[in-house]
Amino acid sequence: MKTISNSGSFINFYENDRIYIDKTETIYNLLKTQDKIFISRPRRFGKSLTLDTIGTLFEKGVDPYFKDTWIYDKWTEPTYPVLKLSFLTLGTESLESFNNKLVSQISVFAKYIGVVNYIESADPDSCLNSLLSELRKQNKQIVILIDEYDCQLTANINNKELYEKFRTALRNIYGSLKDQAAIKFLAVTGVTRLKDTTIFSVGSDIKDISNYSEYSQLIGFTRNEIKNFYIDYLKLAASYENKVSVDKVTDTQIEDMLDKLAYNYDGYCFDERGVKKVFSTWSVNSFFQKVIATEDVVFGDYWYDNGGIPSILANYLKSHELNAVDYLDKNKVVTVPIELYSNPTSLLDIDQNVLMCQTGYLTLRSSLTDGAFGVYLAIPNFEVRKSLAKLLKSKFFDSNTIMALSMDVKELFNNGSYDNIIERFNAVLNCITYDNYPVINESALVNYLNIYLTAVGIPTTIENHTSKGRADLSLELKDKRIIFEFKYADNESDVKTKLNEAIEQIKTRDYGNILPQKELIRIAAVFNASPTVRSITVFSCL
Repeated sequence: MKTISNSGSFINFYENDRIYIDKTETIYNLLKTQDKIFISRPRRFGKSLTLDTIGTLFEKGVDPYFKDTWIYDKWTEPTYPVLKLSFLTLGTESLESFNNKLVSQISVFAKYIGVVNYIESADPDSCLNSLLSELRKQNKQIVILIDEYDCQLTANINNKELYEKFRTALRNIYGSLKDQAAIKFLAVTGVTRLKDTTIFSVGSDIKDISNYSEYSQLIGFTRNEIKNFYIDYLKLAASYENKVSVDKVTDTQIEDMLDKLAYNYDGYCFDERGVKKVFSTWSVNSFFQKVIATEDVVFGDYWYDNGGIPSILANYLKSHELNAVDYLDKNKVVTVPIELYSNPTSLLDIDQNVLMCQTGYLTLRSSLTDGAFGVYLAIPNFEVRKSLAKLLKSKFFDSNTIMALSMDVKELFNNGSYDNIIERFNAVLNCITYDNYPVINESALVNYLNIYLTAVGIPTTIENHTSKGRADLSLELKDKRIIFEFKYADNESDVKTKLNEAIEQIKTRDYGNILPQKELIRIAAVFNASPTVRSITVFSCL
């Protein structure tokens, strides 16, 4: 089998015989129809590899690196010098240092390609103007690729003075690239799409294709791509999961493994129509690498664990209060005005929901072309829900508390008594600051318990829909399914009635009796909201 890599170098895939999911047909169509583009995606999604693939194609041609890809016998363009600039390497704490490093890279490139009359300046925009002007005089063209253009801005959300300095510098840099005949192709990537850098202003000729439907799956993996390119790894994972040899793995078991991958890592939508979705590349690759390393199937939190909270969001949270309640319910759809989504002006005052979307915690769930009522955003998958729970848990629990509440949690739900499970739930509820996050209804009760379970890695489904209705909370364990139906009682006199209602609801609607069949445990429970109680006081197992 070919090996798996999260490398950002396209040549690395060729030289080390690694799996490359072939995106060259989309790249071909992009390069044939666009001249200057910008595309935003969350971190660890494959932006750098996409840029490097384009750079390799322009700089090296198709031989030998693109052999066996779609584009190999179709690309006929000559080669071009490629100026690659990763703003991640230029520093974020000093504009002077940033300028010096960028000027140095431009000057080295100019010398490398033999631009005789190039004039070095202290300002990057002047250097670019000199470079491109001389190339135009010589009737030559280059390709420019800029990765993580917003790095300096995201690092300085809480330093307005430095933020403004970098913003002005970026405006000048992109202004120098406008209407330059010496640019064969220009691509810019980043996490955020910010109107105040002029990349997307009326005067700019850089086209933002971040949500173009035809390019929405250029970065990220589709289900069919995973099935086609990772089939050997899918079979291996399915063999470990089902305890059978690889040659005994069935098509149904492969599809089941794809379903589990989708539940954990799929659901990101960058399609203006709100239809096409992709898997996280980092998470899928890391999952299969883990399968090889452990000979086991582990649906880990690879995206979050690799870098924790994205730096842009971490910096934002230093000076902004995240409204945690908005994200407790995984089924909740957040609505933002289409103008705020499409044209965020500045990181200093960016809408919280738009930032959560740009950093990967929310994703599109509606069409951008029918946005009369706004744009719908929602959490993409279970991995992100767990990541979000880790982000939000600090609002409810201190580190010592969550550590104690995480103790033996999987053993508890797999083999513990029902009394112990309810006791753990009450311990969780008792640790939440009531003044800030009161349990005021059944929905709040379910959401607080869900964020705890998600944070400690227990797969959950809130209000799982079936043909007969929806259960409040479903825990999907390896060999069993635990269904909870909660009721909220204002006082002690309502408790018994509410418990009977929950029991009857479970029986009538047959909650949890779905495929795949597992040991099924159904628990009706009542939260007594009396100020002197505030806990789950009665429950019944069916």
